[in-house]
Amino acid sequence: MSDTSFDVIVVGGGPGGYVAAIRAAQLKMKVALVEREHLGGVCLNWGCIPTKALLRSSEIYHLLHNLGAYGFSASNISFDLGKIVGRSRQVAGQLSGGIKHLMKKNKVTVFDGHGRLGAKAGAARTVEVLGPDGKVKQAVTGTHVILATGARARHLPGFDVDGGLVWTAREAMVPDRMPKQLVVIGSGAIGIEFASFYRTMGAEVTVVEMMDRILPVEDEEVSAFMLKAFAKQGMKILTGATTKGMTRTATGATVTVEQAGKSIDLPADRIIVAIGIVGNVEGIGLEGTKVKVEKTHIVTDGMCRTDEPGIYAIGDLTGPPWLAHKASHEGVICVEAIAGLHPHAIDVTKIPGCTYCWPQVASVGLTEAKAKAAGHQVKVGRFPYVGNGKAIALGEPEGMVKTVFDAKTGELLGAHMVGAEVTELIQGYGIARTLETTEADLMHTVFPHPTLSEMMHESVLDAYGRALHF
Repeated sequence: MSDTSFDVIVVGGGPGGYVAAIRAAQLKMKVALVEREHLGGVCLNWGCIPTKALLRSSEIYHLLHNLGAYGFSASNISFDLGKIVGRSRQVAGQLSGGIKHLMKKNKVTVFDGHGRLGAKAGAARTVEVLGPDGKVKQAVTGTHVILATGARARHLPGFDVDGGLVWTAREAMVPDRMPKQLVVIGSGAIGIEFASFYRTMGAEVTVVEMMDRILPVEDEEVSAFMLKAFAKQGMKILTGATTKGMTRTATGATVTVEQAGKSIDLPADRIIVAIGIVGNVEGIGLEGTKVKVEKTHIVTDGMCRTDEPGIYAIGDLTGPPWLAHKASHEGVICVEAIAGLHPHAIDVTKIPGCTYCWPQVASVGLTEAKAKAAGHQVKVGRFPYVGNGKAIALGEPEGMVKTVFDAKTGELLGAHMVGAEVTELIQGYGIARTLETTEADLMHTVFPHPTLSEMMHESVLDAYGRALHF
């Protein structure tokens, strides 16, 4: 096989693409990866990782302002925004370099450029690698082509992103100064994380959400808990509200919002638009193929196959949930299916979702409402952080754990958590879902003391009237 002929070509080097490339290499395939910008994709360079670095800084800032509760005192607490942003970028850069090492270690050939499907070449297909000028600088062929080109922020008419007044998540990660009055449009995970960061750092923050509650994909009790928590922090939240436009002013803009038939004007010197994503389906050569696109996302089956033989799609380019860990798992499934290993199709109800605001939010499986809508008779357990010794010792008594079981079979249908470190704890319930664990299995599991994880046990016990500590 020549240096331009491969078993698998992956287009896009994000958490879906580079993982697919590594797994294919592990299975002794000859692999190429085409990436036009940065290995690691949006997640590593402009998403998951750098935002967590920013949020860590805001967490420290919060703790510094509450040292008295722990027996310390400090004065003249301040921050250097440039250094906070610089650390975030350094973290992203370090990990991007790590991906380069992994590609070299696994003997994956990396082509720098924009990947585009070309003509069929017998049983294989050509992938053209385009330079910055849009011209083809190289053509490679592959028996299988995995599209992992990701997605970008959805824009809102009337709110043209300019990097100054109006931001998407990308611009919000590298602010030139701290906003005084910030309006965040959209209360999904991205919008809420930035709202939490900027509010903790001292900005006046207003969140505008068109649905009737914030974090609308989460359980209703979680949404209600977070609404109260954010209000306590001084954040203003407008639900059931629609943005009508903005008018630029000498100091920024006035955002006009309609809520319950009333018009509200919100002053802002920065605006973050976080209303979802759009799949990067343009310019990748889908024309003339049988690949189906619905609402800017490629349609695939359980093995990530498109309707065009030999072409696959994974990650944010396909359907929800749009999460990095879902993309990585799809990459593994896709490659193992190509290799004939018969992997299990992905079950989105077993994929944990995490929002790294303060307090944190995490969930897996069905909400209580969705479980009932699916026809389940349910048993629901709850346990508050204030009933947990470790949470009180940490000074983090705000939060709750909620579990939803099928009343007939004992199947764990869903788990929903709010509070300190729930984004780490949720994987326990993720494993339980994967193993098809029942309430009996969880009740007989011994949880260490003193830990936050004990609340997971207590919530299960509470669903069956057996809670011990509340």
